Amino acid sequence: MRVVVLSARVQDWDGLLDLCGAVQPVSARIAAGWVDAGFAAGVAAVRERFGWELAVVAKPPGQRGFVVQPRRWVVERTFAWLTDCRRLTKDYEVYAETSEAFTYLAMIHLMLRRLAPATDQRPWKTAHAA
Repeated sequence: MRVVVLSARVQDWDGLLDLCGAVQPVSARIAAGWVDAGFAAGVAAVRERFGWELAVVAKPPGQRGFVVQPRRWVVERTFAWLTDCRRLTKDYEVYAETSEAFTYLAMIHLMLRRLAPATDQRPWKTAHAA
């Protein structure tokens, strides 16, 4: 839908408000979503400003070690797909807008490969990673 790249100086919950502000005009039907615990402080502000209900996906009490969290794996999987693009493996860009543009390009490439995969290639892998 939308990508918002912000400086590391911006708190997660402030970034959440920026992201919601970018998504709302193009996706008026959104009413709910999931966030991790880093965004919990912004949930009330999002509810007040946008009317969306955000559920915080947190670790279960007493969890030790790695456990796949509900809905969070979707984000982690998407980040893994983005790292198939060399330009997105490191933070090479000076401007946040450039990082956003390359993220859009990477996702467009991924979607096109899924719509028309090469016969000798898995649809979720890019050509250089095959």
